Amino acid sequence: MSAASAIATGVRAAARLSPEAGAALALPLFMRVGRRTPVAASDLATHRSARRGSVRIPGIGGTGVDIVTYEWGAGERTVLLAHGWQSRASVFGPLIRELRSEGFRVLAFDAPANGDSPGRGTYLVDHLDVIAELTRREGPWHALVGHSFGSLAALVSVHDGTPTTRVVGIAGAADPRVFVEGFGEMLGLDGGTRDALAARFAGRVFTGEPDPFERYSAVRHPLPGGTPLLLVHDRGDRRVPFTESERLLEANGDRAQLLATEGLGHNRVLRADVTLDAVMAFLVAPEATLVEPEATRPGRTTLDEHSPAASR
Repeated sequence: MSAASAIATGVRAAARLSPEAGAALALPLFMRVGRRTPVAASDLATHRSARRGSVRIPGIGGTGVDIVTYEWGAGERTVLLAHGWQSRASVFGPLIRELRSEGFRVLAFDAPANGDSPGRGTYLVDHLDVIAELTRREGPWHALVGHSFGSLAALVSVHDGTPTTRVVGIAGAADPRVFVEGFGEMLGLDGGTRDALAARFAGRVFTGEPDPFERYSAVRHPLPGGTPLLLVHDRGDRRVPFTESERLLEANGDRAQLLATEGLGHNRVLRADVTLDAVMAFLVAPEATLVEPEATRPGRTTLDEHSPAASR
């Protein structure tokens, strides 16, 4: 039995005694970022060509942490990229190269405990703090683009006032609770233990927030009126369910469009040609054409990857 399997077995055994016991044992595992993702060989040149910088945020311990930032290009339009859980800025390599070829300036970062940034843990507020500090220095943005956990951070930050002309969410969550549910499903935890874990996690890292899952919900708090949103999600995503983007589509109404893909999963969708084509078309489009996307006019709310409109 592997160490991970042994831990999962122990958590389930504790949960049978009480949900609180199971949650107490599960919390350290839930908060652990895990092994750092290496830079893919195909992205090394892009990674190494970046101009590096840093921003300082409080971090999960509140003692301060210096986050590594990356910059490419020198165009007048700047796009900010936010990576997902246990990831790094370089996963956007194909998109960064596309953006540079179109004359965009690109900024990205490695969150605490991810990529080249120090730390052993992180949570959503770290992403929000980094985005806020970069916005103070560099904003407003032409666009924010987020993947998975980073998509939720981008959506929440724009709702909270980060200035941008548009937002892209790839394989993104509608609210933080989905990560508790995904973790609980992976370990085989029952509903009561998942609820106890969510409460324990909220009490540990969201001190002073009466309901952080509501506070950081991108469904409860959609984008400001008129902010165009492109969502891309694979129907077979096992990490963040496709239904999360459907919820976001509904919450954001005629400002949003959803591109549904097949067979790409949670991570490959970020680098797929169909995604890159759709994202670039969305980012280069004149702002006036994005107010009421064709995909959200009556009778048609979701594009699929084979639709002619998806590749425009």
